[in-house]
Amino acid sequence: MEYRTLGCSGAVVSAHALGTMTFGAEADETTSGDIMTAFVEGGGTFFDTADVYSAGASEEIIGRWLSKHPTEAGQIVLATKGRFPMGEGPNDVGLSRRHLRAALDASLTRLGVEHVDLYQMHAWDAITPIEETLRFLDDAVTAGKISYYGFSNYLGWQLTKAVGVATARGLSAPVTLQPQYNLLVRDIEHEVVPAALDAGIGLLPWSPLAGGWLSGKYERDVSPTGQTRLGQNPQRGMEAWEARNASERTWRVLDAVKDSAEAHSVSAAQVALAWLGAQPAVTSVILGARTVEQLTDNMAAADLKLSSEELQRLTDASAPEMDDYPYGVAGIAQRNRPITGGR
Repeated sequence: MEYRTLGCSGAVVSAHALGTMTFGAEADETTSGDIMTAFVEGGGTFFDTADVYSAGASEEIIGRWLSKHPTEAGQIVLATKGRFPMGEGPNDVGLSRRHLRAALDASLTRLGVEHVDLYQMHAWDAITPIEETLRFLDDAVTAGKISYYGFSNYLGWQLTKAVGVATARGLSAPVTLQPQYNLLVRDIEHEVVPAALDAGIGLLPWSPLAGGWLSGKYERDVSPTGQTRLGQNPQRGMEAWEARNASERTWRVLDAVKDSAEAHSVSAAQVALAWLGAQPAVTSVILGARTVEQLTDNMAAADLKLSSEELQRLTDASAPEMDDYPYGVAGIAQRNRPITGGR
């Protein structure tokens, strides 16, 4: 397993993080425990969860596992999130000081710990002033309840604003951002990745296999069946499948992934994960698994080293289809400033 610093912090994490959204839902407690054990035995040190995952059950399952494995727990970098509703009241949601105080304390209780290493804001809150959120997080760092904080699902301007306000106010700065990112979803490269690189923020990509598309489980024009393939909203899941199935870019990417997988005698998933882990600003790729077998196969990507030529082919095949200004050729040319002439 490769290890990297957690964004601009001094903490070190495994290049793969264990995503636990399935714990308590698609994976029962026994299976979840087996997955955590296999992850740690494979060199993983980074657990990622959230209060809303299975309405708190994910955190509770992790907490019970940590209490039964004190030696392993001492090496785990533990991350959770707050922002989304955990109750029906008007203050049971958002990034206000009031909600985050209650949400963080509840997460600590479910996890059975006194502090978490990384506390993440699960999404932007347009109502709460950013200063209020950042001051709460700075206070939480000072109080020893969290070591670091980060964001999830923020846009480029939101990330830059948060970093700028924290710096201007002398508050603790964020260290990570958790976005959706994979070979089929690369739009964050227009604004979010440059913002993260500029601020020294580490990226923790979720859905690295694009909902299973990059694992090779889908076939052209063959409709998927079963809720696990369509998500919690089957109608919307089918609409999303139809749109991706109709895109020639999808199959161009999958063909390139398949070719690299066959060349290395590995799974398609391992190729997709290896490409993602090699991208700028990526600190740790979040692996979600329903079974130990899925996790084991995905973790093997840590040993797969693609050549620069293979990486470039995958990058070219998956290039976002964006020709309009300001992200197309004209915009790129406009921002470019070659050094020419004179001394």
